[in-house]
Amino acid sequence: MFPDPTGNTGTVTKERGALQVQYNKVEICGVNTSKLKVLTEKEKTQLLKRVKEGDMAAREELISGNLRLVLSVIQRFTNRGENLDDLFQVGCIGLIKAIDHFDINQMVKFSTYGVPMIIGEIRRYLRDNNSIRVSRSMRDTAYRAMQEKERLTSQNGKEPSVDEIAKSLGIKREDVVLALESIVEPVSLYEPVFSDGGDTIYVMDQVGDNNDDKNWLDEIALKEAINDLSDREKRIMSMRFFQGKTQMEVASEIGISQAQVSRLEKGALDKIKKDI
Repeated sequence: MFPDPTGNTGTVTKERGALQVQYNKVEICGVNTSKLKVLTEKEKTQLLKRVKEGDMAAREELISGNLRLVLSVIQRFTNRGENLDDLFQVGCIGLIKAIDHFDINQMVKFSTYGVPMIIGEIRRYLRDNNSIRVSRSMRDTAYRAMQEKERLTSQNGKEPSVDEIAKSLGIKREDVVLALESIVEPVSLYEPVFSDGGDTIYVMDQVGDNNDDKNWLDEIALKEAINDLSDREKRIMSMRFFQGKTQMEVASEIGISQAQVSRLEKGALDKIKKDI
């Protein structure tokens, strides 16, 4: 369901090859993706002007001409195990919201505005349908906090702090932080953030770490030190520190006493320390 400019709810359906906007329920069927129309920027601009004048036929044509945009967005969510038909429907709702709220006076392409709207609608759907349920009251608090953040940003010309949002809402700072964190959707390290037709940049490419040259050299030295251990020492170290087994478990599996395991383990650690 989605709100239209009059406050009603609407839907998208495909009948006899023409996309239609109907009310009461969401249903998309018979979409032949290979034959979807692609509008030029000039056509989009003309249709958007007609939409703002109340031309519902232009609105339907604009929706139909941007379905490929929805398809391109839902490709980002194909690894989540969700039904793609459902995501397509939700994406179309985001598209319709983008069309209804787009300001033709802004010097931006419609796709620049529409893509975030479509992504936001899909993420909202995935969040609300997540197996980890967030209470309704906490979601309400989070949405109130986000609205208040937008209001304060517009009023003061700068982004407010969590303390300012909490004070304005009359609730505890901790409640604001907890509510906002509860609705944040985890992002895959392999989610693409940019592509110019060549190499794609993923989230993991923009995540830094604390490794420096010294850490890198220490890691090499550690590996070389481990390689100098005997096969039995390597096996014991692997079982103790990588498999998490106790000395008793190691002793039972290798066939020696716990005291021997303890001595071998201590000797191996001393060798590694000495080599490093």
